[in-house]
Amino acid sequence: MFCSKCQSIIEDSARFCPMCGVALFGRAARIARGAVLRIGDDAEVRVEEPLGEGGMGVVYRGWLEPLPSGQLASGSGHPVAVKVLRPELSARELARRMFLREAAALERLAHPNVVRFIALAEHGSQLAIVIEYVEGEPLSRHIQRGLAGRTDPGLPCLPLDRLWRYFAQLLSALAAVHAIGILHRDVKPANLLVRPDGVVKLTDFGIARLPESSGNTGGVIPGTGAYMAPEQVRGDNLDGRVDLYAAAIVLYEMLCGCTPFETPDRDELALRTAQLDEAPRPIRELVPSLPPAIDVVIARALAKDPRHRYPTALELGDALCTALGLDPGPLWPLAREFADIARTLSAPVPRFDPQLLERANHLRTAMMTPLKR
Repeated sequence: MFCSKCQSIIEDSARFCPMCGVALFGRAARIARGAVLRIGDDAEVRVEEPLGEGGMGVVYRGWLEPLPSGQLASGSGHPVAVKVLRPELSARELARRMFLREAAALERLAHPNVVRFIALAEHGSQLAIVIEYVEGEPLSRHIQRGLAGRTDPGLPCLPLDRLWRYFAQLLSALAAVHAIGILHRDVKPANLLVRPDGVVKLTDFGIARLPESSGNTGGVIPGTGAYMAPEQVRGDNLDGRVDLYAAAIVLYEMLCGCTPFETPDRDELALRTAQLDEAPRPIRELVPSLPPAIDVVIARALAKDPRHRYPTALELGDALCTALGLDPGPLWPLAREFADIARTLSAPVPRFDPQLLERANHLRTAMMTPLKR
């Protein structure tokens, strides 16, 4: 059989995947509601109800309370999210390394469209990542509702202005992520949280690749088949275009309500094979009200050869706006500037420039301007 997380071939009797360490039978992380995590001398986090569950761990809602003697003493308590590594994986080196890699990736990022890292903590032998709590829903639910409420199948699943606002924020996040050398490798609607004010947050960096890490380890090919680029399926060397391919599939799904290669009878392995062998159905066959230029944009963005795709997130966004006749809006130029600043601030020897830091903080504030849904 195959591991549902990394698709490695495993013995039928196995309880854990030998490659990625994921439990093959559902088990809740053994951490009690009300447990307290200590963040150094600065704060305590009280674990509350579970929010969701994945192959590596469980995400809980928590409450962070600053300690009187800590550096956060002047702040007030606030909700957080706590991602806890499953206890049965805590002793597995690869699983712990992947979990720590997610923490390292989030710690390096300070972008308004990326979920904010707060701290790495431990509860007994269990690792936990404390991150920003995002009040909202995954983009996948917005797509489902748009599809269910669509009265004319010839119209896009989401209105184009709303679609662009969501997609522009994803591209803005990817531009900054790629500028500092990180690849997400699992971009999909389930990993995009949409707040009630329309702000989008990219989350789940569990299989991200950091600049200092090389290709896949031990034959593991992580990812989600419906959104994986061909080179990711093959286990080739990757660059930012692997995330842009996945972003283009998210765009395709926001337009028509489905991904290009999913069918009811296809499992994960079949989806990965389709990414290699099949051409996506032209989007205008599914949504005929769209302008012809959108087929050109989608075809290039989903090219099997990464050399034929858009090289950057910003170029993909520019092409989409042109094809759909959309005004990119005032936040789009800020995304370009923020990516340039992120690249400078994350250099091997960062240049300490107070004015640059001040500008970065100003951009973060400006880019968090509430967006109407």
